[in-house]
Amino acid sequence: MPDTMFMKERMLITGGHALQGTVHISGGKNTAVAVIPATLLCDEPCTIENLPDISDVHALVDILCSLGAKVNYEPNRFMTVDPRPAEGWQVSYRDSQRLRASYYLLGALLGRRGQAEVYQPGGCEIGSRPIDQHLKGFRMLGANVEQMGGRIKAKADVLTGTDVVFDCVSVGATINVMLAAAKAHGTTIIYNAAKEPHVVDLANFLNSMGCRVKGAGTDVIRIRGVEKLQSRRPYAVIPDQIETGTLMIAAAATHGDVTICGCIPTHMEALTAKLLEMGARVEERDDAIRVRSIGDHRAVTFKTQVYPGFPTDAQPVLMAALLRSEGCTVFVENIFENRYRHVDELSRMGAEIRVAGRVAVVNGVRTLHGAAVKCTDLRGGAALVIAGLSAEGTTRVTELTHIDRGYDAIERDLAALGAQIRRETT
Repeated sequence: MPDTMFMKERMLITGGHALQGTVHISGGKNTAVAVIPATLLCDEPCTIENLPDISDVHALVDILCSLGAKVNYEPNRFMTVDPRPAEGWQVSYRDSQRLRASYYLLGALLGRRGQAEVYQPGGCEIGSRPIDQHLKGFRMLGANVEQMGGRIKAKADVLTGTDVVFDCVSVGATINVMLAAAKAHGTTIIYNAAKEPHVVDLANFLNSMGCRVKGAGTDVIRIRGVEKLQSRRPYAVIPDQIETGTLMIAAAATHGDVTICGCIPTHMEALTAKLLEMGARVEERDDAIRVRSIGDHRAVTFKTQVYPGFPTDAQPVLMAALLRSEGCTVFVENIFENRYRHVDELSRMGAEIRVAGRVAVVNGVRTLHGAAVKCTDLRGGAALVIAGLSAEGTTRVTELTHIDRGYDAIERDLAALGAQIRRETT
């Protein structure tokens, strides 16, 4: 039998095929990694539906089980979590390193047990994600927080609602304070809160269990803590905003015609505006978006911003679609300082890109050629796939574990739309 320990996967993409057809969107990664830890706050079993079948979700299942919770997970169907047996409050170094969102266990465990211990998170190395605002929020709620050798410990005899004013907008800190405040005594008010759709979805999930969260989607969120949370019905997470964007961009990059169903068009307004600006055609319905593209694309200029601005997660993918545009595209990355790691790999395919600090300048080229490239991070990996779809010849993409963190079999969806793409084990 082969030794699977040394087996690796790669993706083979033969470019030049316009994507055509209809595709359905999976549940949101960014919502899933917040809602799953939130199940620890419930006082009875609860069920979540529409979870994506990605490695980050599998990692959280393992973490919940290690804490003592009982989990019944059927991918692409549902997850039922019984948190009542969970007595643990420490997440190991190995488990903390498996995903960026492991720090949400701090807020969830602090809210559940009044203490938590989690190591600095792992995930993609796209830049520093300081957690000072997370810890500031915990301390404002009355927790004692210590950092030692990469380990974060938080403990509170009583969590008490208060005003939490963030120095800067932070999605992670907003979510973590919401989790810790759900069972705190009194009302917590978060000022300068993040507005992302998955922040709203977490608020809706907490409210479905009896919490009282108001203002999610604005920069002021009020959380009135309750003593007990109860599961009243299965909760379905929202569709994945970035998967939607990736498929919209793939349609434009290949000059195809794709209808993306089961999405929320209002979440895509910043990306839709840029696709229209570059020359693609976008049509919206209640829960679907159709993207068509004919002819050359125009260069555009934009900056990544917090929601509702252009999302940093879509920046690498859109860059891949503009490698053959007419003119010069300027990208300004305002969220993560190391979000251009995919640029060297795109250059192997014939792209002309110059990077200076947070600015990247793309000079459009007539053709891209297939090459052997490796994923540097989740969204950078998706960018390589998009570039491969529009390149001449075959592109071989390795280090697929990055892509699997956030996409539920992206090659399956692309192949269903006519892409020449497959995985193979080496």
